Amino acid sequence: MATDQLSLVFQALADPIRRAILTRLTNGDATVAELAEPFNVTQPAISRHLKVLETAGLISRSRRATARLSHLEAEPLRDVTTWLARYQRFWDESHERLDELLAALQNNRQDDPDRAEAVSMKGNEDG
Repeated sequence: MATDQLSLVFQALADPIRRAILTRLTNGDATVAELAEPFNVTQPAISRHLKVLETAGLISRSRRATARLSHLEAEPLRDVTTWLARYQRFWDESHERLDELLAALQNNRQDDPDRAEAVSMKGNEDG
């Protein structure tokens, strides 16, 4: 996925109405009127939201008789998840290092309770 496409997806996901539309589309295709129903916005406003989602590749639109249906295209969401997974690994590794540090500090406290108490008291004096 090109960075530009990724930016379009994040831009589309930035709006709560567009996120709600995507959630609704997980239940199946829907018309503009069906998508507008839960919101206090006009159908033209929903159509503008749909255009943003379509430009980002998150939905496709088709005609069935006189109805224009929107359909969820989830692949760009998988690409976003893959991009975000790198940062999940970063946070997991950071938390692991923090856990190791806390365990080492606790072990030091158990090994030398007098020193741990002195460090604790010094911390209280500084605050």
